[in-house]
Amino acid sequence: MVKQKMPLTPADVQKNLQALAPCSNQRIEQLLGIERQAFASYKGQFDELEAALGMLHLGDHLGWKPLVLIHNKRTIRKYEEILGINVREFFPEEGPSAHRSLGYRIAKKLGNFWKAVSGEVKDEELKASRRVVE
Repeated sequence: MVKQKMPLTPADVQKNLQALAPCSNQRIEQLLGIERQAFASYKGQFDELEAALGMLHLGDHLGWKPLVLIHNKRTIRKYEEILGINVREFFPEEGPSAHRSLGYRIAKKLGNFWKAVSGEVKDEELKASRRVVE
């Protein structure tokens, strides 16, 4: 079980802000274009569109490795289809805020990332922490 943590200090928030992925005007335009096209083209449940757009905006910060740890293969494929992207080509392997993913840090310690993603590694802390941001 993941223990509850205290809120971030102002110094921690400042440190996190400084570590965010840089965002050029060209990248902002690219992300906005994908978002607008996805919204215009999408038919289905709003929660799926919302989640796909959330992943789009987290990808540069986290990288695709934490994203595939957070989401299962089927979900990643669904979001890729909604957005018209391939996460492994569109995002860096590891973004500047990847360290904030507790599950990703645990998976790296375990040694075999793909076994952790597939669930082949049976680690209760990893299982409980896949979606925790610190």
